[in-house]
Amino acid sequence: MSSDVGDMDDGTQWGVGRLLARAAAADLCADERLAVAIDDFFLPAESRLDERSRSALGGTLTGLVSAVEGAVGQHAARLLAAREAPALAEALANSEPLVLGRLVSSGLLRDAELMRELVGRARQEVLAGALPVTAPEDPDRASLLARLIQNSDGVVAGAAMALLAAESRRQGDADAMATRTDLPAELHHRLTWWTAAALREHFIDIAGDSLSVLDRALIDAAMRSVSSHDEGDRLEAVAMRLAAALDPRADELAPLLVESLADRRLSLFVALIGHALGLDYADAREIVLDPSGDRLWLVLRALELDRESIARIGLALSEADPRRDLDSFAEALDGIAATPSTNARAALAPLLLHPDYRGALLALARGARA
Repeated sequence: MSSDVGDMDDGTQWGVGRLLARAAAADLCADERLAVAIDDFFLPAESRLDERSRSALGGTLTGLVSAVEGAVGQHAARLLAAREAPALAEALANSEPLVLGRLVSSGLLRDAELMRELVGRARQEVLAGALPVTAPEDPDRASLLARLIQNSDGVVAGAAMALLAAESRRQGDADAMATRTDLPAELHHRLTWWTAAALREHFIDIAGDSLSVLDRALIDAAMRSVSSHDEGDRLEAVAMRLAAALDPRADELAPLLVESLADRRLSLFVALIGHALGLDYADAREIVLDPSGDRLWLVLRALELDRESIARIGLALSEADPRRDLDSFAEALDGIAATPSTNARAALAPLLLHPDYRGALLALARGARA
């Protein structure tokens, strides 16, 4: 009898201890959730991701990690099967997606370069999808990209066709995006090795004495993914090639920019600005997506766009992005148009410095404020 009571007491004590530990953990989680909510509440509206961008970012991030996990995991499984590790091969081939959650919990996905790319891509996707559909001035005239595909210059025609294909892959071809990341090479490499490490961590107990075999298979699979990645096929790279092929004169640039927005080809709009200024795509995209528009108006004046062209561009972007203040833009339009191009170019000079040099200057500035 006393033994039974002792057993019950042990069980009660164990249950109480576990309950107290879980309550303490829940208390800590509640504090963390509150801290995050406070930080989110006090974020400036212009810095906060809207729901459409947040959704697009989540979908993009999930798709990218799934693509890398699928490529690395499936090839590693094939290697393990060939190297006489069938149990490991089967476990790897049939596992549920696990890498995204691990990379989130580790904090690795907070990488500034990766998130700059993904946030920019998400915001561009949302903005491009919201651009107003503009009726062409000549209804019998083909769209901008269709005309470029038919261009007599084979370089222009080929680059335009490549842009059409890249946009199709990025926007609608789920099968294509399930097997590629469309990331810059360095970011693709980083994500690939993180994925291989997360897979190793998950299967380390199953591997047992075959851990070295698992390591070799994951390394070989990751190296295959890294070596086969071609960042030249990215939408952004293809758009920049088309802009370089067009290489518009000053008097040709304004109508191309206006029509690229009317044709809802935001990637070409960004690339044309980047090419004209000598900026890379990511920097040009950041200028275009900035809802304040201040840098973009300076850019357009530095490129000597006229008042009407700037007005049409500002109107199209304001209709597509609710964060932009159309009334403020309308009030500022005369001042923007009156800004001498030489003054605009001088104001933009720091932006046009070598990106590594500019990054070092920004790092020093941040350090001085700390």
